[in-house]
Amino acid sequence: MKSKDTNFSRRSFIGKTATIATGITIAGTKVWGAPNYIPGLLTPNSKINGVQLGLITYSFRAMKDQSAEAILQYVVECGISGIELMGGSAESFNGRPENKIDRRKYYSMLRKERKKSLTQEEEKEFKDLKSQMASYEKEVEEWNKTRSLDGFTKLRKMYNDAGVDIYAFKPDYLLTAKNSDANINYAMQAGKILGASHVTLELPRNSSHTLKLGQMAEKNGIYVAYHGHEQQNPTWWDTALNQSSFNAMNLDLGHYTAAGNTDAFDLIQNKNQNIMSMHVKDRQNPANGKKNVSFGKGDTPIKEVLQLMRDNKYNFAATIEYEYDTPADSSIINEIKKSVAYCKNALES
Repeated sequence: MKSKDTNFSRRSFIGKTATIATGITIAGTKVWGAPNYIPGLLTPNSKINGVQLGLITYSFRAMKDQSAEAILQYVVECGISGIELMGGSAESFNGRPENKIDRRKYYSMLRKERKKSLTQEEEKEFKDLKSQMASYEKEVEEWNKTRSLDGFTKLRKMYNDAGVDIYAFKPDYLLTAKNSDANINYAMQAGKILGASHVTLELPRNSSHTLKLGQMAEKNGIYVAYHGHEQQNPTWWDTALNQSSFNAMNLDLGHYTAAGNTDAFDLIQNKNQNIMSMHVKDRQNPANGKKNVSFGKGDTPIKEVLQLMRDNKYNFAATIEYEYDTPADSSIINEIKKSVAYCKNALES
């Protein structure tokens, strides 16, 4: 995937935002890559007939600039007014040391090491990467001793001032069983400060951890919503939901379809009170290959489910997640805009 180089400083970003907000036009300046869309940049509105269309910022994972400022630029350019924010960008904004290691390569080599398939040259490279990772983890450990939550307050204001609400926060790497209570509390408190009603993570296999998370979520005044892939089935969340009223669902409609489930309507009607947000993507069912495809090309009942949400006034967000391959003649932003338009059309029909 190709992405536009959009590196810019925090000060520059805020300065541009303030300039537009006061109505000053800089002739000939290309602001945020969308000069004809300036009025909408500060006031995106993706709540359609009562349904909040949102976006998970994981959708921009292939973009070069992953700063919180750049992510906001992408979101607003897509016309989205509510998001599920990934933890990495938010924590970097709050001062967490930057990890400059090629993580894809690191985890690829880690898998090879487990399979004992590393070449001699790869073994040397992986040894160096492990040394870099250990050094980085020590740096983060030192930063953790003095970290504060102040940056999240500033981040929320920056997003809200641009017309974007953060309804969900995904710091899943801070919520797993290997994390300390301090890390879990920090992640939940950050989510609440950002304005999120819930934090999200993959549903843990260990039910004792979902019990713990539910209890800690209650103390922090925020819900924890569990995400799934092709493991999802109608009863998959039941243990966690029965453990705590602060345990909830982050349903993924596309993965649910790819898993071979055909009862999405029944699931949503029966458990809508437990759903905090739902990921929306189009995937094929098992008979057709399970592939991620552009909206309207797969077997996921996106249109029908959105209309169900609208007609029944369900109040959870429909979070668009961009996962299919970007066509050579298009861009990530343009494809997300197409996905947004498809969902809007469904809700306005």
